[in-house]
Amino acid sequence: MTVNFIRIAATAWLALAVSGEALARPDCNADPAKGVDWAGCFKARRMMTGASLTGAMLERVDLSGSDLTGAALQGANLSSANLYRARFHDAYLEGADMTKVEGLRADFQGASMARAKLSKGELQRSVFKGADLSGADFSKAELGRADFSEASLANAVLSDAYLARADFSGAGLAGADLDGAYMLQANLAGVDLSAVKGLTAEQIAIACGNGDTVLPAGLAAPATWPCATEDD
Repeated sequence: MTVNFIRIAATAWLALAVSGEALARPDCNADPAKGVDWAGCFKARRMMTGASLTGAMLERVDLSGSDLTGAALQGANLSSANLYRARFHDAYLEGADMTKVEGLRADFQGASMARAKLSKGELQRSVFKGADLSGADFSKAELGRADFSEASLANAVLSDAYLARADFSGAGLAGADLDGAYMLQANLAGVDLSAVKGLTAEQIAIACGNGDTVLPAGLAAPATWPCATEDD
């Protein structure tokens, strides 16, 4: 009788476990909603302007080519998501987890992304123009030719990021951490760098500033500034 009881109990536990697993599976057919689980779902080339996706589970989701202008994504988990050419104009991404995203040519113009986590992201040629990136983590991210013009990067972490030919014109970088960042021909013309952290003479020697660039105490503009333009 004891053996039968154990078998019945084990069967019941297994049924509950399977049921729980089924309940935890992503619902790729669900409408956009707070906390929706679209992990690993295909949502490419969708119109989701103004969608409410706060706290959504979007790990590995394919949003390539989708339009999420003005969407609410605060605290959403977008880790390892495909954001190729996705549009996030004026979207709300405060505190979102975007680590290891594939975001080539993604557009975050005017987005609110304070404290967002974008470390190790592939974000070449992405646009962050006018975005609030204060406290955002871009450590070890690939950001070649990214557009940070007029963005707020106060206290952002850019350590060990690849920033070759990135554009920082008009950006605010007070307190930003540039330790180990690769800055070949990054546009620093007119940028106030006086309060950044981790900037070295070796970095500014390969970057592109001008007479209006303000450097931290102890650093001097290299003789190579201003850089020759491609037309020269």
